[in-house]
Amino acid sequence: MKKQAILISAIASNQGKTLLTMALLHHFKKNVRPFKCGPDFIDPQFHAHIADTPSINLDGYMMNQQQLQWVFQNYMDKDIAVVEGVMGYYDGMDKGASAYDVAKTLQIPSLLLLDGSGSYITIAAVLQGMLSFREDNTIKAVVINKVSSKMHYELIKKHLEAECEGVVVCGYIEKNLPLLKSTHLGLDLQALQEKNIDSITKEVLANIEMDVLSSVMDITLEKSVAYPFEAIKKENKCCVLVHDSNFSFVYHDNIEYLKERFGELVIVDATRNEVIPEHADMVILPGGYVETDASYAKIQNATAFQNSLVQHANRGGKIYAECAGLIYLGERIDTKQMSGILPITFELTNKRERLGYYQCEMDDKVVRGHAFHYSKVVQAPQTDIKLYKVNQKTAKEGGWKSGNIFATYLHTMWRVSGVPI
Repeated sequence: MKKQAILISAIASNQGKTLLTMALLHHFKKNVRPFKCGPDFIDPQFHAHIADTPSINLDGYMMNQQQLQWVFQNYMDKDIAVVEGVMGYYDGMDKGASAYDVAKTLQIPSLLLLDGSGSYITIAAVLQGMLSFREDNTIKAVVINKVSSKMHYELIKKHLEAECEGVVVCGYIEKNLPLLKSTHLGLDLQALQEKNIDSITKEVLANIEMDVLSSVMDITLEKSVAYPFEAIKKENKCCVLVHDSNFSFVYHDNIEYLKERFGELVIVDATRNEVIPEHADMVILPGGYVETDASYAKIQNATAFQNSLVQHANRGGKIYAECAGLIYLGERIDTKQMSGILPITFELTNKRERLGYYQCEMDDKVVRGHAFHYSKVVQAPQTDIKLYKVNQKTAKEGGWKSGNIFATYLHTMWRVSGVPI
């Protein structure tokens, strides 16, 4: 099946990947599916806002190659895919989770966004290094960012074309775009109104030859990959997912997994004081924010929601929680009172307690996931659920199980790991 796809990457973070990705998503809005490499929760929210369709995470650490292929094919229901990379193109290779790994596994053409400020010939040397570092890369196109003038771009382009065969130079993005200087793009979804993103897209793509880019985007989807996950046993039960502006860190495929597993899926907005139905069998509290003043203000008066959650726990109902959900099940974080369902207290620190990929033992199997938090446990019951990166000797407490309640700092992909309760 013929489709088109492009993976947007660079040599590092903060190079403009999100900006170009968002402009392309808006340009192709009528027929595009967004994807994001890695465990990111924020970029997919921007993708979905712009493309008006959910963005799907492609994570080479949590999923093996067959699973990546299945997820991509399963959600590739549009004619065009735009995939935003993570960090630099090869960063994460040691975990199989780089943009390079995803692009190679899925055979998606890659576009490198290269910084042109203060340089011209050296950019060709950088591109040569990127191309030769792994010969099986899928780098097919380049866009130059932060270009001072058309003359500057033409000079860069001349050397790229002379030194780097097999890669098309699609155009450039000017430095100091007028609209970007006044919008703080990337900080606030509310700033991305339709008129605003339309104007930003025109600025970003003004000097990019879309026909040239399109010429390298063709892909062929092979025959459907066999389902590479554990078979889902449909349960005639009700699962409640708390999903709102506080508890927003949910991979889209996790929601689809819940629909496939449970007979009924109910979405509850805690910030609107909605309650847990009495017939609920399981409640899931995902990650997000409950510790900031703004987030806490949205739930501190949500007494009906909290009471219904406590009642669910007292009835012996199942609860699974990740990160912010874990904190909300505790007694308090600093002076902010939480639900008190678990006898755990937290404090907010000025340094990251965890960042990156972690593993833990769940139900006699190793589960892979991602953790990123500044909160720290002050007091809690002893636990055997510990998170570690590579060596179990460095494992630290990261999850608690009490009866039918399982709460952890680890964010996981449930189609891969299951919901462990």
